[in-house]
Amino acid sequence: MTRFNRSNNLAGWIVFAISFITYALTVERTASFWDCGEFIACAFKLQVPHPPGAPFFLLIGRLFSLFAFGDLTNVAYWINMVSVLSSALTILFLFWTITLLVRKFIGKRDEELTTGDIILLIGSGVVGALAYTWSDSFWFSAVEAEVYGMSSFFTAIVIWAVFKWEKIEDPAFENRWLIFIAYLVGLSIGVHLLNLVTIPALALVYYFKKYNKHSFWGGAFAFIGGLVILGIINSGIIPGLPSVAGKFEIFFVNSLGLPYKSGVIFFIILFLGLLAWGIRYSHQKQKVLLNTGLLSLAFVLVGYASYLLVLVRAEYNPPINENNPDDVLSFVSYLKREQYGSRPLLYGPSFVSSPVDQERGAPMYRKLNGKYAIYDYRTEYKYEPGSSMLLPRMYSTQPGHAQLYYQLTGLREGEKPTMAHNLKFMFSYQIGHMYWRYFLWNFVGRESDEEGAGNLLPVDAFKKFPEPIENNKAHDNFFMLPFILGLLGVVVQFFKRQKDLLVLGLLFLLTGVALVVYLNSPPTEPRERDYIYVGSFYIFCIWIGMGVVAVADGLRKFFTDTVSAGVATAIGLVVPAIMGLKGWDNHNRNHRYHSVDFAKNLLNSCAPNAILFTGGDNDTFPLWYVQEVEGFRTDVRVCNLSLLGTDWYIDQMKRKTYESEALPISLEKNNYAFGKNDYVPFYEVESVKSGINLKEYLELVKQENKAIQVPLVGGDMTSILPSSVLLLSVNTDAVKKMNIIKPELLPFVSDSISWTIGKGNLYKSDLIMLDIISTNEWKRPIYFSSTLGGSSYLNLKEFMQLEGYAYRLLPVKVPGATDGYINSNVMYSNMMNKMFWRELDNPKVYYDATYLGSPVYTARIAFLKLAGQLISEGRKADAKKVVDKALAVMPDKSIPYDQISASFIGPLFDMGETKRALEISEVMASRADEMLTWSRDHNTTKRGEFRIHLYILQTIVQESREAKQEAAAKKYEAIFQKHLAAFNMYGGE
Repeated sequence: MTRFNRSNNLAGWIVFAISFITYALTVERTASFWDCGEFIACAFKLQVPHPPGAPFFLLIGRLFSLFAFGDLTNVAYWINMVSVLSSALTILFLFWTITLLVRKFIGKRDEELTTGDIILLIGSGVVGALAYTWSDSFWFSAVEAEVYGMSSFFTAIVIWAVFKWEKIEDPAFENRWLIFIAYLVGLSIGVHLLNLVTIPALALVYYFKKYNKHSFWGGAFAFIGGLVILGIINSGIIPGLPSVAGKFEIFFVNSLGLPYKSGVIFFIILFLGLLAWGIRYSHQKQKVLLNTGLLSLAFVLVGYASYLLVLVRAEYNPPINENNPDDVLSFVSYLKREQYGSRPLLYGPSFVSSPVDQERGAPMYRKLNGKYAIYDYRTEYKYEPGSSMLLPRMYSTQPGHAQLYYQLTGLREGEKPTMAHNLKFMFSYQIGHMYWRYFLWNFVGRESDEEGAGNLLPVDAFKKFPEPIENNKAHDNFFMLPFILGLLGVVVQFFKRQKDLLVLGLLFLLTGVALVVYLNSPPTEPRERDYIYVGSFYIFCIWIGMGVVAVADGLRKFFTDTVSAGVATAIGLVVPAIMGLKGWDNHNRNHRYHSVDFAKNLLNSCAPNAILFTGGDNDTFPLWYVQEVEGFRTDVRVCNLSLLGTDWYIDQMKRKTYESEALPISLEKNNYAFGKNDYVPFYEVESVKSGINLKEYLELVKQENKAIQVPLVGGDMTSILPSSVLLLSVNTDAVKKMNIIKPELLPFVSDSISWTIGKGNLYKSDLIMLDIISTNEWKRPIYFSSTLGGSSYLNLKEFMQLEGYAYRLLPVKVPGATDGYINSNVMYSNMMNKMFWRELDNPKVYYDATYLGSPVYTARIAFLKLAGQLISEGRKADAKKVVDKALAVMPDKSIPYDQISASFIGPLFDMGETKRALEISEVMASRADEMLTWSRDHNTTKRGEFRIHLYILQTIVQESREAKQEAAAKKYEAIFQKHLAAFNMYGGE
């Protein structure tokens, strides 16, 4: 082993150690928000997460969970460590990739390398690798149980292996490396498909090595060949092979009368037999290329075989079993992510296009009496002529998205977008806002961690920002140094190795802008999506490493090669050092627990054996984690309304899980199968205009009674909602014996309840909710999470009692209680004695916008409503304890005051806490004044916080006036009016 090889190996492992220690010190100790709770729960018990799954990631996560040694609270930490290790290994292979590529610049054999050459090579690798270690987006994914850390590892090792293969001269040995690369690609399919995107660019490396004469068309055909390989794997293997197996299965079962799985077994034997024969034939005939190709295919399949986990585990019906892909037909739908729908890519309609017809698409099957029966067809819509366009960028049917398209492109309501509007949206929003902004976050600077936050330039270091932005932990200015060093790397590679620059450039585009085009982002996302594009940031960090070579070349005019290399490395290390120092505080997740505590608080807001309706990912995934992993409150059945419109999820809700009995659902499979009653239109029927009995109505739905059905486009029938008023009978004697209603409300209990649900259409999830409410007959507590959107409460708020973070549905109405009424005794006990608040009062812990949003709002609103109710009942001493608790567990020093906090000022005045009320008023008013002044001066009035800070000032003024604090009211009124006038100048935008 040469001196360089020893140094290269040692330096690589040192960089690995630095990155591993970084991520291990900053890793989340428990389950983060978003998908992490689901992935941890599914890894721990090998369950089936959302499509298309990540079975290999789950298998590795399961192995790591064993290091918890039975301590269930440590399972999340150890599964998070999968990302820590994977991400550190990514840095290791990035280092070796950079030294491989820079090695080509020097053009010497290993034993000929001088000390200066070695320093330059190692320095380039260290600078580039550490820059990626501490880059914003990659660091974010490296410290949580998400697939992106492991996906990056597979991308890194494949890129390294391809360039390593390029150096090998022995044909037999190099073919083994190609097979090894194929195996890595196959394994990566069981994690994430990002790795596949690199194949077309890496095909050029094969072309440049295997062919002596290079031309534009040769390179183009090599790239196209890579695209073909990508297509074969992405479409021909991943969903293609199971699709063909499904056709065999249907033929064998339906036509030949054989048992289930016979067609699949036959196809597997036939396919593997043909593959084995092909490998043997190519070996005997010495067809090297064919043999290598078939062996590579075999090893891709070996890696892809991790997906057998999905089929095996789905058949056992685990508690988390999304889509229930327990046979080859549903497995194909799972792989294709069909539940999420699709957006047009190259040609199709825009957001203003209206369907004028629909056709039957592919049939859908389910098992029935030993056969596969067609129960519905995929719907394919036809649009009015002339409404489609090339490369459609603006297409979404989600509520509110059309209005955003109008705003972002300047279109008038009802105006059809032209290609100019289409391209404007693509370049300004999809590429500019949803990619370039993220790129600049990583290599130039980031204003804050607020949703939609912009970038910081070097000149911004001399500007005065408002205190909430200036002190935001994600307010990081890198002075463009990483960006500049990366550009120098591009330049030096252009002059030294143009072919490699072409490969890296294509990798950069394919993992960046090409992904933007392919994903076709809607006009708004539930969160920032920078983690998707880490592959392109990875490539840019290779150029950052090469930038050290550019600096060294410039220094050679003044110093020797060795000194130039050393000084260039020292200068280059400034870049990752700044990134690491600036980024540490907003990536350090140590001691952050509130995602899990929030879930426990929501569950502890429910009575035993409850049914809890929740909404999106952050309401549900943490709940799944605490129940599946920590075994917390498994008596509560969590029912996700986003999934309740799917037949497979309804089937799961009808089964017992842990301590929770099956949900009381009377409707049968044929009433809620895919395509059946997906939405229930409102058609008012005169005979039941004044109200319809809910139980009788559901029975009509169950019977598919023609009296409440109408035809849809295409001829299918659907049930209707014939009245806007629903009635539900109540067994008053049974209800009173349950002791679930406050004594003072017992006189209002009657033998039926009625409410106006409205004249809007119902969705399948609404129908199932109504069925649960009707069939339950108040036997089990039914709760609605307070984080749900208004329409999810079915206009039943007047029948709901707030008991913490959730509303309990009860058969008693409090007129005028449009936001529910409060059982102060139950809620006081829950909020004061049953909630968890670990580390929320620690100012050293980093809480980003996700934590400061719904979880904190929910807690503060609950405390506020409880305090207000206690004050109205004359229990000021208890109200003071509640407010004290709220301000103690979520103090301003760690959880900054928000618009909800402004509403605490009134209760503080009411309780005689005038001094504290005025102190909070001054802090909040000063911040609001500063933020509004900054927004006005920098023309950022379109941001939501403009309205928020105006609301805060208005609330402070109102509360001060009501408390007769005229001096304070006058002072804050002047500030409010000053900014209100400026706000009106912008037309209220």
